[in-house]
Amino acid sequence: MTGQTENGGGRRVSRLRIAAWGLAACLLLTPAVAMRFTDEVVWGPVDFATFAAMLLVAGGTFELAARISGNRMFRAGVGVAIAAAFLLVWVNLAVGYLGDEGNPANLMFLGVLAVAIFGSGIGRFQAAAMSRAMLATAAAQVLAGVIGLAAGWASPGTEGLYEVTLGTGLFTPLWLASAWLLRQSGRGEAKGQHAAA
Repeated sequence: MTGQTENGGGRRVSRLRIAAWGLAACLLLTPAVAMRFTDEVVWGPVDFATFAAMLLVAGGTFELAARISGNRMFRAGVGVAIAAAFLLVWVNLAVGYLGDEGNPANLMFLGVLAVAIFGSGIGRFQAAAMSRAMLATAAAQVLAGVIGLAAGWASPGTEGLYEVTLGTGLFTPLWLASAWLLRQSGRGEAKGQHAAA
């Protein structure tokens, strides 16, 4: 019976992985299809290569997370963090968080990603430590936006305030949701260890 559960679980995971990679392929093809119907989407080989690399890194990172822990909350927390990081890079490359995509102030947001990556690595990718890293990342997201606005690096006037408010309002909840999910995962693992003892 245990063998059946493991095999069934393995099939489900395989299907989920196939679906996830299939979705990534569809996302990569979407601009190519859009270019056939509108002149507003104009991607070149560099754009497709960059997007493909982003999808590979995001998918590969999630694959690693799935191997670190089978805990669904852990996987969900990592998945939300990966989605936040992916969107942050994509927004900055496509239109820019502060001003336009050519604004060098947007490089500040690499620091936000560094907090998430290095914080998780220092914590050895343990759920509790990663939860704290995502909280620090949320704080870094807010701080980067405030610094950009205060330094005048955002678009002028109320448009800059709108950029920072929108960006902070979008990304900070994602980092916080990831922190919460990872924290719940860590609590579940701790309870399991106590029960086993």
